[in-house]
Amino acid sequence: MLIGDVARRSGVSARMLRHYESLGLVRPTGRSGAGYREYSSEDIRRIFHIEILRSLGLSLREVGRALDDPGFTPAKLVEDLIRETRERIARETELLTRLRRIGAAEPADWEDVLRIVALLQALGSENAGKRQRAALSPAAEVPVDALVEAALSETDPNVAGALRWALARSGDDALALLAEGLGSPVAKVRERAVQSIAEIPDDAATALLREALTNSDLAVRRRAALALGARGVADAVPTLIDMVVEGANDTDAADALSVLARAEASADRIATRLVDRLTHGAVGSSARLRLTQALADIPGPTASRALAELAQDDDRAVALTATYILKLRDG
Repeated sequence: MLIGDVARRSGVSARMLRHYESLGLVRPTGRSGAGYREYSSEDIRRIFHIEILRSLGLSLREVGRALDDPGFTPAKLVEDLIRETRERIARETELLTRLRRIGAAEPADWEDVLRIVALLQALGSENAGKRQRAALSPAAEVPVDALVEAALSETDPNVAGALRWALARSGDDALALLAEGLGSPVAKVRERAVQSIAEIPDDAATALLREALTNSDLAVRRRAALALGARGVADAVPTLIDMVVEGANDTDAADALSVLARAEASADRIATRLVDRLTHGAVGSSARLRLTQALADIPGPTASRALAELAQDDDRAVALTATYILKLRDG
C-alpha cells in the first residue's frame, strides 16, 4: 500500500508518516518499482499503535521505547502520565476560574483586567498583609466567588475578619456559595462559612442560619445559634441553653438568651426552659450553677420565682449565686 493510501485509511498525514520514518518509528516494508514507499499490513498496524499511544499523552520518544523495548514496563510511565494530567487539569481549571472571574467583573478595558488580576493574585498571596489589603478593596473590584473562596480557606484571623467584612458588603451574591461551604467535608471550612454568614445582616442570611441549627456539625449549630440570638430569633433558644449546660461559650450563650428575653413573652418561655433543665435535666453541679447564672438577666416573674427557690438549694454554690442575683434584682 502506497503512502497516500495509508494516509487516507489511517488518518495520519503523509507528512507525519514521513516524520515517523525519519525518527525510526515506522519503516515501509519495501519500495515499488518506481521507488515509492510500500507499507505492509504489519506497518499499518504499527502506525495505529503509534497513534493510540500518542493519544494517551506519550511523547514520540516514549512511543518508540514502548514499541521496541521488550523490557519496557508501562506501569511507571502510566503513573507519571496520570500525575502530569492531574497537574495540567489543575492548572487549566485555575486558569478557567480566573478567566470566569475576570469576565464576571465585566472589565471595560485592559486596565480593568490588569487591576482584577492583581487583586486575585493578592488574595492568593503568601503575605497576609497583601491578602488583607485585597480584601479591603472596593467591593465592586473583587469578584464575590474569589472572596468566598479566600474566606473559606483563610487562617490568619485579621485577614479572615477583613474578608468577612468584604463579604458582608457584597450582600446576597455570596450567600449561595457560603451555603455550599456549610456542607464541606472540612470542619474548618464549615466553621468559616457560618462565621461569614453571621456577619451578613439580611433576611436571606438569617434563613441560612436557621437551617444551620440542624447542621450535623455541632460547632456550626452553636455559631448559628449565637448569631440568631443576637438577631432576636427565638429558634436559637434550645441550642443556646444546651451551650450553657455544656459550658461551650456559655457566657456568650447566656448573653444571647438575655437579648432574646427582652420581649416579655419570650422571657417567660426562656425562664421556663432554664428551670426545666435545672429540675429535670439530670445535669451536674457546674451545669446547674451556669443555668442559675443564666437566669440573672432573664426578666419577669418566672425567673424571679425560680431564683427564690434556688436560693434554698442544697448546692451551696447555687444557693449563694441565686441569693446574690435576687439582691441585684431587688436593688
